[in-house]
Amino acid sequence: MTFSIIAWDELTGQTGVAVSTKFLAVGSLCPFAQAGVGAVATQAFVNPTFGPRGLRLLEQGVAVEDVLAILLKSDEGREHRQIHIVDSRGRTAAFTGNETVDWAGHKSFPYFSVAGNMLANEHVIEAMAEAYQSSLDQPLAERFLRALEAGQAAGGDKRGRQSSALYIMSTEVYPLVDLRVDDHPDPVAELRRIYEESKKEYIPFQQFLPTAANPAGIYDRAIIDRIIAEQAANDQQRKPQ
Repeated sequence: MTFSIIAWDELTGQTGVAVSTKFLAVGSLCPFAQAGVGAVATQAFVNPTFGPRGLRLLEQGVAVEDVLAILLKSDEGREHRQIHIVDSRGRTAAFTGNETVDWAGHKSFPYFSVAGNMLANEHVIEAMAEAYQSSLDQPLAERFLRALEAGQAAGGDKRGRQSSALYIMSTEVYPLVDLRVDDHPDPVAELRRIYEESKKEYIPFQQFLPTAANPAGIYDRAIIDRIIAEQAANDQQRKPQ
């Protein structure tokens, strides 16, 4: 009932999931990621325990293929599930159960994976992979969004549209990007709108938050306002006239 992409960015170490479906609030059950560890997307007849358990196993150093095997072995409903995983070395593993609804399948690559079930056709995940691979010069969030947009344009979830999510971890215990569309007639387009809005203040403000390296962060409002204003001016200058 879902199409998703997971990835580990080998240049920045960012990792996460982008997903869309004809179901309410997909961001609450499908995407899981942990800084320095990897990402998990669980879908079809979703088993949300796969996310936390899978990340714990990856953090313990268990190989990604073994993580997948352990999770599936513990679940008698495995043939109704779909799951894909990426670790901090860009290794991927995926599973699509025999009882998932056509069209269902996955394609795994080094550093990223695409998967979907109850899709209009197999071209959905093919289009996602192509869009991701053709935009490697872009930030991970942008690549994820282009993949979702390509998947939707290729047919998406054959039942329709309802929710989407963009979840990315970087270096901290909190997400770099956590944007959700829980109920909307065109959730991928709405996710794009929210992402573009986030680039104005939400994403720039991240640089001032407390981190493991700087537990206090930056909280001087004058400094924050000056830096954000300078960055906005630089961004405006870089825009094509």
